[in-house]
Amino acid sequence: MDSVLPILKKELREIWRDPYILGVAILLPLVLLFLFAYAFDLDVEAVPLAVVDLDRSAQSRSYANAFANAGKFNLEYRLADPNEAARQLDRGAVQAVLVIPGGFSRTLLEGDTAQVQTLLDGAFPTSAMVIQGYVEAINAAFTGQYLKTHFAALGMGSNPAITPAVQAAIRVRYNPGLKSANFVVPGLIGVILMAFPPLLSALAIVRERERGSIQQIFVSPLKPWAFILGKLLPYGGIAYLELLLILLAARYWFGVPVAGNFGLFLLACIPYVISTVAIGLLVSTLTRSQLTAMLLAIVLTMMPAFIFSGFMYPLYTMPKILQFYSYFFPARYFTEITHDVFLRGSGLQDWGPQLAFLSAYALGLIGLASQRFKKKVS
Repeated sequence: MDSVLPILKKELREIWRDPYILGVAILLPLVLLFLFAYAFDLDVEAVPLAVVDLDRSAQSRSYANAFANAGKFNLEYRLADPNEAARQLDRGAVQAVLVIPGGFSRTLLEGDTAQVQTLLDGAFPTSAMVIQGYVEAINAAFTGQYLKTHFAALGMGSNPAITPAVQAAIRVRYNPGLKSANFVVPGLIGVILMAFPPLLSALAIVRERERGSIQQIFVSPLKPWAFILGKLLPYGGIAYLELLLILLAARYWFGVPVAGNFGLFLLACIPYVISTVAIGLLVSTLTRSQLTAMLLAIVLTMMPAFIFSGFMYPLYTMPKILQFYSYFFPARYFTEITHDVFLRGSGLQDWGPQLAFLSAYALGLIGLASQRFKKKVS
């Protein structure tokens, strides 16, 4: 024990001097527990819904209220123009659109089956299938309630053999076949880019510090921003090459269609690629060892990208506080852009705000990393 105790004391001092390792070891398990428990809500609740009521009758309002009161939908819009509802679906503002045609009430009063149209966002295949089940269940419940009230008003018993009062023609947009690859693969692009480039760049400054070569930079007249930019560009090129390989595999191996402007999308990828590399460089200015840099990079990049990007399931299923938290992660904005380009065919007018945020995010990270490095130089 006399030979063990000095080593034990030395190692405890080293751990205590490195708060990042201590924080990762103690706090990370609890953070992961709460994040996964609250963020991974696989139930589809509070589905944003737009209703287009072209009949404007008591029966059509009752039918729309059946969706609003079912506890599964949030009635975000009551619109008079089906084209406006389709635009809201294109923007991702709603996940479902209910179109009630004119003559809805007349058809019901005549005892025939009224036809309605339901448009679903197929960008999230699993959610679309669940929402489709909700629509069918609400139609069945509305039919039962309507027939019960209708026959009671006529002084008659219920007739279970009668045809349904309402029948929904469900149309899935953007991913009609509900192929999971068309949804998962574009989302994975952002997650993969947030996983590996930051790990590479996180070691850039720490490696030089461990070798001692960083002292030459400290005594040179090199500006901090020039040093950070010189470190960023090579790793940015590697990350962009990685992006191109992933895109080729997505298009020609997995057969994922590209509905939007692919050339414009390649330009939009540049700020995100720079952001991923800049996060690693910022981490590199905060840490003293390669191991700590790698652990911190994983905590700050891969896990948030996996949970808060929306590549697996829609973010509206999360608690409000976690939805707000997701706005601070670039993977969320890039995933929205990839889904818009690959599935919805949206243009710059739809995902321009996301692109602006990524650009500002990248510049902010470069400035912050330069400022951190400047403090170390001084």
